[in-house]
Formats: sequence, structure tokens, C-alpha cells
Amino acid sequence: MKLEKLLRGIDLKKIIGAMDVEITSVQFDSRKVENGSLFIATRGTAADGHQFIPAAIEKGAVAVVCEEIPAETVAGVTYVEVDDSADALGNIASAWFDFPSSKLTLVGVTGTNGKTTIATLLYKMFRHLGYGAGLLSTVCNYVNDDAVEATHTTPDALELNGLLAKMADAGCDYAFMEVSSHSVDQRRIAGLDFNGAIFTNITRDHIDYHLTFENYLKAKKRFFDDLPAGAFALTNLDDKNGMVMLQNTSARKYTYSLRGMADFRTKILEHGFDGMLLNMNGREVNVTFIGKFNASNLTAVYGAAVLLGQDQTEVLRILSMLTSVSGRFETLRAPQGYTAIVDYAHTPDALNNVISTINQILGEDGRLITVVGCGGNRDKGKRPMMAREAVDGSWKAILTSDNPRFEEPQEILNDMLAGLDLAQKSRSLTIVDRREAIKTACSLAHEGDVVLVAGKGHEDYQIIQGVKHHFDDREEVRKCF
Repeated sequence: MKLEKLLRGIDLKKIIGAMDVEITSVQFDSRKVENGSLFIATRGTAADGHQFIPAAIEKGAVAVVCEEIPAETVAGVTYVEVDDSADALGNIASAWFDFPSSKLTLVGVTGTNGKTTIATLLYKMFRHLGYGAGLLSTVCNYVNDDAVEATHTTPDALELNGLLAKMADAGCDYAFMEVSSHSVDQRRIAGLDFNGAIFTNITRDHIDYHLTFENYLKAKKRFFDDLPAGAFALTNLDDKNGMVMLQNTSARKYTYSLRGMADFRTKILEHGFDGMLLNMNGREVNVTFIGKFNASNLTAVYGAAVLLGQDQTEVLRILSMLTSVSGRFETLRAPQGYTAIVDYAHTPDALNNVISTINQILGEDGRLITVVGCGGNRDKGKRPMMAREAVDGSWKAILTSDNPRFEEPQEILNDMLAGLDLAQKSRSLTIVDRREAIKTACSLAHEGDVVLVAGKGHEDYQIIQGVKHHFDDREEVRKCF
């Protein structure tokens, strides 16, 4: 493709060299550059791509997009200066794959919790409705029924557009994707044509990256600010920042709620460990999901499906058939008579939601035993908060390793223990080895009790000193059974 075609619609500050040069590939990683490549120098958190411009040219790059043209240029290479290389990368990636998002009805889901559940259930819903559909999520990506391994909540711009192109080529009508705050901030979604956006909630998370909660909130909001007028914006009215998302958007505005008047409103009529009976906009439906947070997620799914033009009765019928997403409040029944629940809850708010839900359903004699840890090389501020949530809501809390990454597991546990007073510490155990922690929790459980294993959910690995080891909470629980 010609360079000038790739750059169409992008605000160019300065050009040195020819614009009719033929481009054979687009790269932002200099190690992947080959003869004929366009290299885009982006500024990342770990490295600045501008440092690798000489290496990219040496490997055969014929054009460079950057925010600052080098003092010394190479003859025969085209240099293009832009305000924001990351934003340009998103738009160029879209053009390179022939604007795949414009060939799909694309809906993004953002928020701290619930993204995976809502995006996955919408994908399953539209497959049940008979449509071709794709999914981009933390757990797994799908092109119709073909699974593609997921490495990030939202892939980089090139991978993202490549996946959307596969969906369009495979005849998908719809695509549903999680939109992380990182992807908005790093402009990975630049150039995508969204038909709808859903906001779930926002609580403390990723402060290690965004530094402040305000920055985190702004990243989520920017997704809505950038929506086109023809799209829909569906927000959770029960979150205090829900309406903030709609303040500056040009999209059509809608709300959903469990508590107040909204366009899509749900009441929980009955609940147990087998599911809930819900009233959605005046109509009753039985679902296999548990908890207020899932009732909220299902309301968002219902609202989005209706806004996408689907029949309300058919949407409710399929909602009653859907099952929980892998590692999200996944319920396992022990032969010994207790229940184990594996959940991805890895923020204080998510953990509180799960624990509160379990305690609402537990019988008078039932006890909750919670296993939880915190990830290494991530926001340290939430560690004491996670420990308090676990201890305050449980009969016994077992603090253990999550993904320690490059930190010492005991140091992470010390940070968690710092949030507990003497009385709280007396209701907790500290077991560094996650496998032993799960074994201990299951050995403490009696008939009617619940063991909650929180933090890793669908993950089938543990990262220790930067190395991935196979580890699946669900497998460990089943071994205990």
C-alpha cells in the first residue's frame, strides 16, 4: 500500500521525502521491521521508539512516522512528523487492514469490573441469535466459534485491527470487545468505528499506571467522549461516576440500574446458589447467575442487545440459557457438601461484591472461608484494603500468593497484613504457597460452607520471578474434592 494512502486523514506536521513510496508492512517494534516496512516510533512506558529509528532503517524501513524527526536523516527514507505517534498508529493500522471496524457493528465495554462478563455474554447472545460474532476479551478472543488466545485485555493496534479483519472476512456481523483504560490512554483503539459503548463501574485499580484515580477516570471517559453521534452510550446509573461518562459524548445516551429509574431497570426477586429470578423492565426471567453485580451485568447485556435492535422477548429467553463466564463466580460443588467459588475479583470493590453476595445467600450455619492474594509489581495501595475486605466479610481469611511476578511473596503479604488490626489478624491465616492455601481452606470447610478462591479466576498460570508456571485455581479445588 502507498504511504500517502495509509496517512490519509491524519494531521501531518512535517514531511521529508516521497509520499508515493510502497509500504510492505507496518511495525512499531523495530525488531520486526523488514525491507519496505513503515516504522512508527511510539513513546511507551518502558522505552521510547524514537531511540530505535536508526535500527529500524538499518533493517530496511523505508518510512518513519514519529513525533520528532531525527537531527540526521537518511537519504531515500521518508520521515513524517505527527503530534501523537500512538494515535497515528491506531489510524494507520485501521487503514492497513482496510478499516475492518467499519464492516462490523462494534460495541466496547469499559469499567473496572464486569467487562469480561458483559462482552462475553453479548458475544454468546448474538451467536445464539444466529449472527456471526467476534469477541475480544481478557479470557479469550473468538472469531465466530474459533478461539484465538488472548494476551492482553485489549491487544495492540495492529493485532486488534488484524483480529477485526479476520472477523469481517469470516462474515461476522458483530464484534464485542473489552476496552481497558490502558488501551484508551495508549490510543490502541484510535481509528476504530464504535457503534456502542457500555460503562460498568469504576473503583480503584491500575493506580500503578495512571498514578491518580482522576487520570484513571479520564481514560475511561475519553472512550465515551470520542464516540460518534450515531453510536449508543449505555452507562450504569448505580455507579456515582456513571453519568460522568455521558457528560461530553455525542452518542445517544441510555442508562441501566438496579436501584433507580433508568432506561433498563432490574429488580432481584429471588436468589440462591443456583441462580436468580429477575424482573427486567417489567418482565420476569430466571437466570443461572448469582449476585447483584451479575444482575447489573445482565441488565447491561439486555440493554445493549435491545439497543442493537433485537426483540426483547428473544433476548430474555437467551439470557435464561446463558451460563457464567470462565473464572467469574464459577461455582463448584464438593462431594463433602460445601461449595467452592472461583472468581477473578482482584480489586477491593470486586472482592467486596463477591463476598457480600455469598453472605446474602449463605444459610445461618454456613461459613465463608476466603483465599486471596495480591499481584506483584502492581498497585501496593490496594493490598491492605484487599486484606480488610477478605477478613471483615469471612469467617476465616487465608492470605496467600497471587502472581508475585518479580516481588517476594512474603513482602506482598506483609503489605496486606499491614491493613489488619490484632482482632482481624486473629481471623486470618498467612500461607505463602497458593496450593497449600487452597488445600487448607477446603480442609476447614464443613457441609453448608463456602470456600471463595479469589484473584485469578480464569488464569491457568502463576508468574513467579517473571516465569509463568501452570496453576489453575479450579484444578486445585477439584483435587481437594
